[in-house]
Amino acid sequence: MPRHATELTPLTRKEFYALASHCRKYASHLACFDQHRVNLKECNRFNGWLRSLKQYDLLAPTLTALKPARPVARWQVMVIMIVMWLIMAMTLPGMLSRQMLTIVMASWLFTIVANLFIPEFVYGTTVELLEAKVLLIVDTLLELLNSGTMEFTEAAFFKAREDLLAAHTELRQQIDLAHR
Repeated sequence: MPRHATELTPLTRKEFYALASHCRKYASHLACFDQHRVNLKECNRFNGWLRSLKQYDLLAPTLTALKPARPVARWQVMVIMIVMWLIMAMTLPGMLSRQMLTIVMASWLFTIVANLFIPEFVYGTTVELLEAKVLLIVDTLLELLNSGTMEFTEAAFFKAREDLLAAHTELRQQIDLAHR
């Protein structure tokens, strides 16, 4: 029987344990990238992971407020602006006077250059913001683990807790370093 889009999957202990391990690896993986840049591949990877996390019954209520990453990089905005500038350069000469055309083209060129000084987080989700989103997920998993609803054995509880705390520490450290 096919699953409906609104039907939630129960979160089992095995899946929770795998998620805890994945969070630790993912936190270490994100630490390898420039914190102030948008990484399109990582944004798309995070969006897919978040979509799969929202399918779990115990995680869906708290993760519904978490928005997906915006995979928009500066170079994409620059390409769009330059293409628009070229289109204007080809179409406007017959419509405007020479003086007005010069003003419009120069101001658009100035806008393209000014775009280089706008921080990337205005356009898309930087790696630092991705780390903050992953940190929220790790905190949610820690709350779920500490509440006892997963009913882990003692060894599995401490291993999952160790993974989640290591991920939490790594993510906090990376976020703190990005602000220094």
